[in-house]
Amino acid sequence: MKTMVYIKDVVTLKLNQDKCNGCGMCVKVCPHAVFNIEMGKAEIVKQDYCMECGACALNCRQAAITVLSGLGCGCATGIIENYFAGNRKDCGCSSC
Repeated sequence: MKTMVYIKDVVTLKLNQDKCNGCGMCVKVCPHAVFNIEMGKAEIVKQDYCMECGACALNCRQAAITVLSGLGCGCATGIIENYFAGNRKDCGCSSC
């Protein structure tokens, strides 16, 4: 089965491995298998598969994961909205 890459290299997902306790909740709740547990810590293995839903960050009790999620937030959402509106091709943040 082919998995969709949303928009290459713009996902806002970040993981602080120093805060991670390796509970694996991010692996359980991520709908696109973005995370894996290696050597007792989470790692991002498929960042471009992230759809910025925020399930991982909401379920991380250690606050080791951050992502701008929801309508109007996140680079992917901004780029998609601008594309369909016929506007610029980036999200407007300084990192694009």
